[in-house]
Amino acid sequence: MPASVRALRHYSWHALTSDLIAGVTVGLVALPLAMAFAIASGLTPQAGIYCAIVTGFLISAFGGSRYQIGGPTGAFVVVVAGIVATYGVDGLFMCTMMAGLMLVILGLTGMGTAVKYLPRPVVIGFTNGIAVLIASTQIRDFFGLQLAHVPSAFGARMIELARHAVTLSPAATTLGGVALVGMIVLRQTYPRVPGAILALVAGTAAVVLAGVGVETVGSRFGGIPGGLPELRMPAFKLALVPVLLRPALTVALLGAIESLLSAVVADRMGNDQHNPNTELVAQGIANIASPMFGGLPATGAIARTATNIRSGAVSPVAGMVHAITLLVVLLAAAPLARFIPMAVLAAILLMVSWNMGEWHEIPKLLRLTKTDISVWMVTFALTVFADLTIAVEVGMVLAALTFIRRVAVTTTVSEVTRDYVESGRPHILQDKPIPDYVAIFRIHGPFLFGATDKIANLTDRIDRLPKVVIIRLRNMTAIDGTGLQALEDAADRLRVSERTLLLCGAREQPAAVMRQARFHQHIGDGNICPNIAAALTRAAEVIATRAA
Repeated sequence: MPASVRALRHYSWHALTSDLIAGVTVGLVALPLAMAFAIASGLTPQAGIYCAIVTGFLISAFGGSRYQIGGPTGAFVVVVAGIVATYGVDGLFMCTMMAGLMLVILGLTGMGTAVKYLPRPVVIGFTNGIAVLIASTQIRDFFGLQLAHVPSAFGARMIELARHAVTLSPAATTLGGVALVGMIVLRQTYPRVPGAILALVAGTAAVVLAGVGVETVGSRFGGIPGGLPELRMPAFKLALVPVLLRPALTVALLGAIESLLSAVVADRMGNDQHNPNTELVAQGIANIASPMFGGLPATGAIARTATNIRSGAVSPVAGMVHAITLLVVLLAAAPLARFIPMAVLAAILLMVSWNMGEWHEIPKLLRLTKTDISVWMVTFALTVFADLTIAVEVGMVLAALTFIRRVAVTTTVSEVTRDYVESGRPHILQDKPIPDYVAIFRIHGPFLFGATDKIANLTDRIDRLPKVVIIRLRNMTAIDGTGLQALEDAADRLRVSERTLLLCGAREQPAAVMRQARFHQHIGDGNICPNIAAALTRAAEVIATRAA
């Protein structure tokens, strides 16, 4: 059942007011992003706006998340640009509709949970790579370089940009630089203020009022046509279907990953639980409809979803209002769009590429095992220098081989000796009283990517748990970066709810990985205990400290 139907059962005027404020706010934030993503993808700016209107409404109306905001995102820029360059706009529309059909099938067959089988190093690797590629496509407009054609390959692109560095425009560079610095300062000082909107308005005002001589949306595209987008069925060429299957699968995979990751973020921020299969069906419907209005592929947008929640949204109505807001702006202010400077749109996308890059994850990954680091580096390098589809495929193969190796290495056959029996006594629960202020969970088997969603047995009932939660790791044979992230997320959610997480009894491989990743710094040195007896003692100390 769509989240909108569930939310409207108990809807109120107060909820409508909150959703209206949030929807209008997100709609204004989405406007410059939609145009920038379309231009970076090799299409006209109105294609991004049409996509945001149509898919934004459909994803909110039929999706499985209360807060998800759908539309064009940075994840698709590189893929879409490649499809347009190779197969043209009609090829892109075909590819988008094929990907939409794949997403509907994935949702209807219950494959929405399959995203858990993407390990953390693979996800971070291609997220880093996409961010680098997006940033590289914006260098020309940011500096106003006189370059007629920008190569699609990263290496060739950087060489051509360097060769034409002497054509730099001081006016465009100044305008773009001021916009970028302004957004960075606003994010640090006033994070609730939409920096992209202010940069867009200020940059446009500089062109209109001060007559700054830079390339604009009007000089490159002739402006944005006003009025409603035209409904037209894209040309469908059967001969292209086999050729487009692979890029369509890439678009579908990216759409599924991005939307479900965004929905997970929304769940954490809004204390909700999305339905992944319903969400995929909605994403599929939206991507089938978008090309009929000349739009791009779409997925859940993490930054806009977070903005939606921070702005006070309480239901999917906010997402539908966001789409209507964009439509009103298109009808009322389309003529003004021709004055928007390309350098400012480039600055906005540079900011987006930095925000989506997950750069803060790299130091954490570098503290993991060599195999995790290798998977990340290979995925990142292939994303930047080869192809995103190849990067994900190779990353998954490497992750699968790593999974097999970890299970094999941590599987042992050994004799039960008297020393083994005695060393296990501090770990058994049968002779130890468990106080009411403690809840104990255990992880049994390898806690690797693909299994980390089982931590939901703990996180889904946080509000009903006592003040101290102990997770026994005595029977957890192995852990990887994805499993470690799941434990970190659980610790964070428990801390927010004013509860304390203790870990105890970690075996050799998990203990080594946690030491290398400095996991003790995340939950506290005293909260990692050698056995359950020590953990129960530590729990008593925590409760006594709170009481004092």
